[in-house]
Amino acid sequence: MLPLTVFLHLLPGILMAQNSDRVIRAFQESYAMERTGELQKSAEALRKVYDEKSYEINLRLGWITYLSGSFIESVSYYNRAINIMPYAVEPRFGVAYPLSAMGNWDQIIGHYEKILEITPNNSVALYRLGVIYYNREEYVTANQHLEKVVNLYPFDLDGLLMLGWCKYRMKQLREARILFERALMHTPNNASALEGLSLVK
Repeated sequence: MLPLTVFLHLLPGILMAQNSDRVIRAFQESYAMERTGELQKSAEALRKVYDEKSYEINLRLGWITYLSGSFIESVSYYNRAINIMPYAVEPRFGVAYPLSAMGNWDQIIGHYEKILEITPNNSVALYRLGVIYYNREEYVTANQHLEKVVNLYPFDLDGLLMLGWCKYRMKQLREARILFERALMHTPNNASALEGLSLVK
């Protein structure tokens, strides 16, 4: 039998292990409920063990509340995760989902720009910023981001198509034609590439 002083010394570690087990089981339950479409129960499983200082719980609740349509709540959870781990890019990508559902594009741009401060060649952030600026008809800014994507991934279909259309809007028809042709090398008979090519020939 352990002496009382030794037991008291071990007690915090025992309690921490028990708490970790509870949290892991809560995550397991949350994933199981998500798979069956029971999103409220999925979130509730984690709320039972909620710790506002837990990056993982806040990140997961951000996703579940987004799926359930609680966009403001989702943004709140993602922002807590960002505050806990300011250099993590995954909560910034995550918060873009509820923000886009609410049409808060300026905030999304801010998060993607922060991602690029942390990881300057992040192709996902570059591409998504390019698409946002393209849809805003800010083609010069879109072009700057999309060119970086294609330089990083010269045979990526999405990058080739978006940059091709951007070049077309900027009246750079020769460059647009080359990009649409490369897109067709990647995916012959791609409808977007064929349409673009018909406009620049």
